[in-house]
Amino acid sequence: METRIGLLGLFFYYFVVIATVLNIISGEVQSYWEQPFAQPYFDNSTKREVTATVGQSALLHCRVRNLGDRAVSWIRKRDLHILTVGILTYTNDQRFQSLHTEGSDEWTLRITSPQPRDSGTYECQVSTEPKISQAFRLNVVVSKAKILGNSELFIKSGSDINLTCVALQSPAPPSFIYWYKGGRVVNYSQRGGISVLTERQTKTSKLVIARAMPSDSGNYTCSPSSSDSASVVVHVINGEQPAAMQHGNSSANSVLINNRRFSHRGHGPLDRWLAGMGGSKNLILSLASSALCWLVKSIRSPFGGHGR
Repeated sequence: METRIGLLGLFFYYFVVIATVLNIISGEVQSYWEQPFAQPYFDNSTKREVTATVGQSALLHCRVRNLGDRAVSWIRKRDLHILTVGILTYTNDQRFQSLHTEGSDEWTLRITSPQPRDSGTYECQVSTEPKISQAFRLNVVVSKAKILGNSELFIKSGSDINLTCVALQSPAPPSFIYWYKGGRVVNYSQRGGISVLTERQTKTSKLVIARAMPSDSGNYTCSPSSSDSASVVVHVINGEQPAAMQHGNSSANSVLINNRRFSHRGHGPLDRWLAGMGGSKNLILSLASSALCWLVKSIRSPFGGHGR
């Protein structure tokens, strides 16, 4: 009887030991397989194609999981030039810099003041064996402002000046859009009736000057924060509108004229008079045409409208 009890106790002891060992092994195996990969791998949630504006810093974000003791490098694909290794820069062009926070999985290549020539493919490379890499495409564009309509605008005195500016090829909304008259920012306190409506999401800004006066004539410039500026010349005129002018939209009562200037190459009295007028070629020719029509009608009237 005692022998059986002893064997039963021994069996129970070994059972507990074996179960404990199996539980430990099972836990280690489960812990191993819970890891997505044993080797480093890229987190594909980052943006792989980036558009930046000239002069604004470009950032390429690379995330590497399970990096361990491996190193992350940034390489320019077109010439296979090593730009950075870890956080060290390996190029004389100090515009390139690797940004990394201790303990994070992100390695960011920052290019300060990028130029169009910096456009191309960049690789984030990990020093595994064999090496693994992820490609990023950078597009550097020149953002330009555009004022809708012609570059020369004629407004009747008392009507509204209505200018709309759009920031083209801007990857992000501008932080501000300023309006200038001449070399000075448009002064809202100088006179009433001036308003600016800027919509960042649509990258547009509208300048409205109510009840325009001749003193409002001048060169108006739209200057977004990250774009080249654009300008338009505004003329505010008194009296009746010349026949050559065409009405713009009814809300602004504006008139537009072709902005091509007359070429003053002649030296006769008529040429000197046209040069002194300083007007648009189309306007002057239209006025001359109207005068000629009036003269022909005056000559034909004594004959009852029929030539002899």
